[in-house]
Amino acid sequence: MRSNTYTIIFTSIITIILGFFLALAADGLRDLQDLNVENDMRKNILLSLGFKPGTETPWTSDEIQKLFEENIEAIVLDASGRKTNKDPNDIDTEKNVDFLPIYLKKIGDDVGGYAIPIAGKGLWSTLYGYFAIEPDGRTVKGITFYKHGETPGLGGEVDKAWFQQNFIGKRFVDDNDQLLGIHIIKGKVQSDDREAYHKVDGISGATMTGKGLQNFLKDDLAKYEPFFKQVRRIKG
Repeated sequence: MRSNTYTIIFTSIITIILGFFLALAADGLRDLQDLNVENDMRKNILLSLGFKPGTETPWTSDEIQKLFEENIEAIVLDASGRKTNKDPNDIDTEKNVDFLPIYLKKIGDDVGGYAIPIAGKGLWSTLYGYFAIEPDGRTVKGITFYKHGETPGLGGEVDKAWFQQNFIGKRFVDDNDQLLGIHIIKGKVQSDDREAYHKVDGISGATMTGKGLQNFLKDDLAKYEPFFKQVRRIKG
């Protein structure tokens, strides 16, 4: 009987000790995972705003943090486009539509661009990324995607440079300051198309992914329109 009792007690003690160390390890890994997620967010904001890593080596975590802190101002807008005193890190953009994070590229006292988070349904998954806008409040500066589950070689091409570069220089409002978004067409945009300024080439075989991106991008831009209307009025 004593032997069975000893075995049970010994096993229980070992289980408790192992559980304690596993919990410590999990907490440590969670902190590292949170840091990696935050740095990936910062990296994609920087990329959308035109910052580029060196051709030989990617950015290190320290470089990403330094670049972000030195060049980006993160603020939160309310639904009317006014700046609030909230922290962007406290805003869940999927659940809270009343407060809108926005990231400003600072060049001295001037703004060199704006980046906003975008997310929505493609064909098979939710796509997450950042959409960057020039200081004029109407022209695309860049776009990045950092998470999605679209089909590789088809809808998965949304995260490739060739597709993202098509957006740069396009305008998402017309001459009457009406929001159009960016239309992702089937095939290639023709040079003689009078509406080419707000259209980009689609991805072959991924019409539904492109349609989903087109729709949720316009929806996300609409949330920020009160702010960008003010920017456009100031810029003229």
